Amino acid sequence: MAALEDKKKDFKCKIANISPESKKRVVYLNLSGGLAYERELLREWGIWDLELIEVQDREGVRPLWELLEGAQGAVIGYDQITAEVAEHLDGVKILALQSIGYNNIDILAAAKAGICVTNAPGFCAEEVAVHTVGMAIDLVRKITFLDRSVQRGEWKAIQGYPARRIQGMTFGMVFFGAIPQLMAPILRALGMKLLVYAPTKTAEFLEKFGAQKAETLEELLEGADIVSMHTPLCPQTWHMMGWEQFQRMKRDAFFINTARGAVVDEAALVRALKEGQICAAAVDVIEEGERHAKSEIFGLENAVVTPHAAFFSEESYRAAKRIALEQIVCLLCRQTLPENLVNREFLEQR
Repeated sequence: MAALEDKKKDFKCKIANISPESKKRVVYLNLSGGLAYERELLREWGIWDLELIEVQDREGVRPLWELLEGAQGAVIGYDQITAEVAEHLDGVKILALQSIGYNNIDILAAAKAGICVTNAPGFCAEEVAVHTVGMAIDLVRKITFLDRSVQRGEWKAIQGYPARRIQGMTFGMVFFGAIPQLMAPILRALGMKLLVYAPTKTAEFLEKFGAQKAETLEELLEGADIVSMHTPLCPQTWHMMGWEQFQRMKRDAFFINTARGAVVDEAALVRALKEGQICAAAVDVIEEGERHAKSEIFGLENAVVTPHAAFFSEESYRAAKRIALEQIVCLLCRQTLPENLVNREFLEQR
């Protein structure tokens, strides 16, 4: 037991290796909103040895490692931390994300460089859950579709694809983490049946939420009236929904994606919408070009698009900022491993 505790202490020292007397520089990279809230939190927590610095280079004029030069910690958004970048981050001990997903960071390369990577799980679960349910209601009741028609000067209640009664429809969830778990009671209250494809969840677990387990993705696609994506983006989920998958859906079914853009082959989704393979879709994320706001799905009459906004509320925004700063303080000031460490297994192998 003592040997194990010594190993843990040695591991923490190896990762941190920070003098408690020194002032630590933390860079907030390409984020907006200022740092007044973070500085207020530090005062409340009695932390005086962190220097928070904003750095903006959204056009990528300078290499990332130059922007983080002299920093021991960084809070980042969507910047790509590749293996090349990670190996140049001399002195950086932690990269804290204000997001749930961390697919923009090579966590193995970060671990090899002795860098902790943390995320902010659950900070926006309520917001995304409500946004997704709202998209489902919008699609079924054609709210955005009819609004566009009225704005064009038309006043016709019956037009476009058929409006349907939501009660009795089957809502299919691809994976079943915190967000769909929050959605389940709302959807059931609307009178919907729940069908879930989640390989790591048992039928008994899903039954607690009133959901039925689909043994395969194909079973879910063929049985659901609405298919909603709730997967992280990783090699196993990249383009999880392609043309073959859309062909398995009902032709009057709806598709929703509030996860990550690249879990869907966007060209296949656009084709499915144009050819009537599915009825309509609502997405909060696009596969590429979010910074430049370009996609073939824009302008399609049977598509609703929001600008990666499902996560946002004043409350979730502050929660993400607080959680990221907590991870920084944990490692740099208190010399302990952060609670939300996502590359622990790789660090421990060093």
